[in-house]
Amino acid sequence: MSSSQTINIAAPRSTSALAARLRHTGAFILRYSLVFFLLFFGLLKWTAAEAKGIEAMVSHSPLLFWLYPVFGVQGGSEVIGVMELIIGVLIGIRRWSPGASAVGSVAATGMFLVTLSFLVTTPNIGESAPFLLKDLTLLGAALWTAGEALGRAASQT
Repeated sequence: MSSSQTINIAAPRSTSALAARLRHTGAFILRYSLVFFLLFFGLLKWTAAEAKGIEAMVSHSPLLFWLYPVFGVQGGSEVIGVMELIIGVLIGIRRWSPGASAVGSVAATGMFLVTLSFLVTTPNIGESAPFLLKDLTLLGAALWTAGEALGRAASQT
């Protein structure tokens, strides 16, 4: 056998190992960057600037408008923040509880669909539109983490 044949046989193994390592690393970064975004923006909801920044979007949302009459602008922002924090923690505990992580990921999927709906429900969305578009990528991350965690939870039963 020539050395070129040996290289061709060995190449798929190293490529396969590299592919597995990239998938594993990418999955880790995808999951925990999603967790980071949820925790970071969830905590920001306690600031007056963030509460004011989301006011127009939340008040025009057919799903969330009721928060302000019930809790006020700051309180409504904090309710959203609590939800983001809970969802972030649920996704983050995947190692110990893939089922809970799957629940958090499904909740995140719903949340990102709601925030993306702001693009069509908020009049004069203007400068906020590019900021909201990041939620399209986060939606994809939430869907992927939901599927992965559901698969892991199913394999444990």
